[in-house]
Amino acid sequence: MPTLRNSGDPSCNFVNDQAGVPLDAAAVAEFLETLARDQAPGMEFSVAVVEDDQVRSSNRAYRKIDRVTDVLAFPDGEGDYLGDIVIAGGRAARQAAEHGHSVEQEVQVLALHGLLHLKGFDHESDSGEMSAEESRLREFYSLPSALISRSSRNRGRSSGDAPTHARAESTRARRGGNPS
Repeated sequence: MPTLRNSGDPSCNFVNDQAGVPLDAAAVAEFLETLARDQAPGMEFSVAVVEDDQVRSSNRAYRKIDRVTDVLAFPDGEGDYLGDIVIAGGRAARQAAEHGHSVEQEVQVLALHGLLHLKGFDHESDSGEMSAEESRLREFYSLPSALISRSSRNRGRSSGDAPTHARAESTRARRGGNPS
C-alpha cells in the first residue's frame, strides 16, 4: 500500500510505493519538506520509492540500460514543477547496508542527488559543480557520503556492482516532447 506524505506544503509529494524494505516514511517526508523549503522554494517536485523492477523498467525504457539503478530524475522544466525523482527501495537498502547507515539516510542522499538533477546539475557533463554542491548540501544536512564521491571511489568495480544513478529524459519527453 503506497504511503503518501505531505504535511500541507505542496512543494514536495512523497510516496513509498514498495513493500520489500521497511522505511520510516515520516522521517523521509520530514527531510524532503525541509529540502524543498530550503533548496526549491516556490517549486514543486515528487519523490517515489518503488520496487527495484520498476526502476529497472524505467531505466530500460528511458535510458536504454537494462539494469536497476538507485535513482532516476525526470526533469519537467515547465512552470513551477521541477519533475519526478524515482528511487529503487531494494537498491537503496543494499547501499545503506554497504555504507553502514540507515535506509532512510540512503533515500535522503538519493533524493538530494535527484533534486540537484531536477535543478539542472549534471555530473556527467559538468566540471565538478554538481559534486561540490552535493557535498556541501550533504554536510549541511548531516547526511552520509555523497553519491557522486561514492561512485568515483567505486569506478574499479564491475558495472553491475557499482552504484549507478542517472538523469533521465524530461517529463515533457516522456509525453512526446523534446528531451532535456
